[in-house]
Amino acid sequence: MNDKIVYTPGPSEVRENVRLKRAEKTTNPDVDLDFCEFYKNTCDKMAKILKTKNDVYILSGEGMLGLEAACASLTENGDRVLVIDNGIFGKGFDDFVKMYGGEVVYFSDDYNKEIDVDKLEKFLEKDHDFKYATVVHCDTPTGVLNDLSKICPLLKKYNILTVVDSVAAMVGENIEVDNWQLDIVCGGSQKAISAPTGLTMVSVSEDAKNAMKNRKTPIIGFYCNLTIWENYYRDKWFPYTMPISDIMGLDVALDNILEEGLENVHNRHAKVANATRKAVKEYGLNLFLENGYSNTVTAICIDEEIGAGNLVKHLLKKYNLVMTTSLNQYTGKILRIGHMGENAKYEAIVPVLNYIDLGLKDLGFKTDKNLVELFNKYYNA
Repeated sequence: MNDKIVYTPGPSEVRENVRLKRAEKTTNPDVDLDFCEFYKNTCDKMAKILKTKNDVYILSGEGMLGLEAACASLTENGDRVLVIDNGIFGKGFDDFVKMYGGEVVYFSDDYNKEIDVDKLEKFLEKDHDFKYATVVHCDTPTGVLNDLSKICPLLKKYNILTVVDSVAAMVGENIEVDNWQLDIVCGGSQKAISAPTGLTMVSVSEDAKNAMKNRKTPIIGFYCNLTIWENYYRDKWFPYTMPISDIMGLDVALDNILEEGLENVHNRHAKVANATRKAVKEYGLNLFLENGYSNTVTAICIDEEIGAGNLVKHLLKKYNLVMTTSLNQYTGKILRIGHMGENAKYEAIVPVLNYIDLGLKDLGFKTDKNLVELFNKYYNA
């Protein structure tokens, strides 16, 4: 099982120094005050990457935990919530809103394009009575990237709080929480951060905290209640026993990012993604998106005669390569290349592109071109 090449849109490859850190002996995180300092320091590293002075918390749970916790902590019965929908995960926020009694209103746009901010502004001019809005930074099933630097200040102009899903974009794409006026931002350890699955990072603004404090009704539940974290550092007390080995690994993964330099990390992702997209198009395949390309995920349309599902199965059986198609209506139609985190490196993607090339030709795709040669042309341009 461990000899498979895994190149999906998360979980991404984990560097050896992260894996080794998780194997070290640990203390008792409930009572050892040194761990509280370590946890706070790790949160501060995350805040530096997010470019925020807001509090950042690391929660014990996969990225979905942060998304539900944000909606659970803000939503009361009857609250109108704007769900900005141009992707499967974007629309999927409605489940969390409805679960906690909110009334969902959609702003829906094409799934093969980034959100049209001008259209959103015209929508808000007519209707802006919302407690908060949800928006996905990178919608993983298609790789569409939305421009938070324009969307969130626009919402803030109407005093609408924002809940941002940046799970598939965080670190691979630039994000400026304070400058872009983002209220709650959620990320996951397993994507471009390249740490093992199991942790959610959440930044929370003062406006979001005030909205939680000023609720008329108590927050439903405990584990998804973000207010339980507010005084953890002052009181040196955690709401539940923290997964110390996971956090130790995350801390090293964040060091890897900061040592490389955040701008260098962003440039590396952009270089790999740009070369991939250009190579795929010249090779004779079509990209799913018309615009709004993420630097962490590329979605490629696969003709029905071959089928993305068939290609994925063939790549695993013949080349021991784990890839994935998409979700819902795009299952079997899209092949997704997850060039994020440790996977967004030349030496990681070249073997994958080679196997995709071979796999497509095995299944009857006709071309005299070579995907790796095309990638190298654009990567070295």
